[in-house]
Amino acid sequence: MPLTLVGTRLATKDREFVYRGESAGCEGCPYRKQCLNLETGVRYSITEVRDGGEILDCAVHEEGVVAVEVEPTTIEANVHSKGTYAGSRVTLAGPCPHTDCPSHELCEPMGAKMDDEYRIVEIHGTPPHETCHLNRSLTKVTLAPTDR
Repeated sequence: MPLTLVGTRLATKDREFVYRGESAGCEGCPYRKQCLNLETGVRYSITEVRDGGEILDCAVHEEGVVAVEVEPTTIEANVHSKGTYAGSRVTLAGPCPHTDCPSHELCEPMGAKMDDEYRIVEIHGTPPHETCHLNRSLTKVTLAPTDR
């Protein structure tokens, strides 16, 4: 499992985050190699916070950073219903402009890319919206982390 650095406020087991890459404050930091070692745009879960690890100064995180182990994690999403079964490979249904819809964050989940292919690990069924404003027939699923 990759070892990286995250802000002390974020460093809790099972916390999920999407790695966004380098920030302007990272320039010249002596910990760049330990911190900027994940894949941009991927959703990760913290699997372990290193006990007794030193809190390191950071220009981005005001209370410093600590060492954690992370792994890519699953993503809940809405996908087209046709041909949807556990184990099948799918892409996301596509972008949606209806940001007030209760399903929006499942139709455009953080850490997933529209054109990437994902394997379904679990079917949950009906999405949280009553009607899709784009007339899509969708199913809520859990997607496996990408095979990058």
